[in-house]
Amino acid sequence: MLINTILKNKPPGFISVTSATLVSGVIDILAKKAIGAVLVVEDGELVGILSERDIVRSLSRCAAQTLELTAADLMTRSPITATPETTTEQAMEIMTERHFRHLPIVENGRLTGLVSIGDVVKARIDQSQHEVDTLRVYVAGNV
Repeated sequence: MLINTILKNKPPGFISVTSATLVSGVIDILAKKAIGAVLVVEDGELVGILSERDIVRSLSRCAAQTLELTAADLMTRSPITATPETTTEQAMEIMTERHFRHLPIVENGRLTGLVSIGDVVKARIDQSQHEVDTLRVYVAGNV
């Protein structure tokens, strides 16, 4: 299964902030949207990604000062990306090896979406269930 299939089953778009957005504002967005990361975009270009983990790590180091920092201060710059043609297996491998939960999707240099590890796992489970159901029908002779 391709990442494009996951994107088609998600609401269109993605949540983004600018590099100047205060971390306190990012926290508000993450909480209100019930998401784990935002993309940091400047002039239509992906420049970074900022996750809950990034914020928690900063809170452990400098507590309240974290709220006054900007997205640029904490974001992962030039994040690894995938394309709509990336397979779910490849995406899962990238995310597992690199220890992150969100993967920006870029097509022809244009940011088109974001998938989470939850999206990828759900897609893999759905695919596996479909294969099991198909095999059951085949074995039962109901083809």
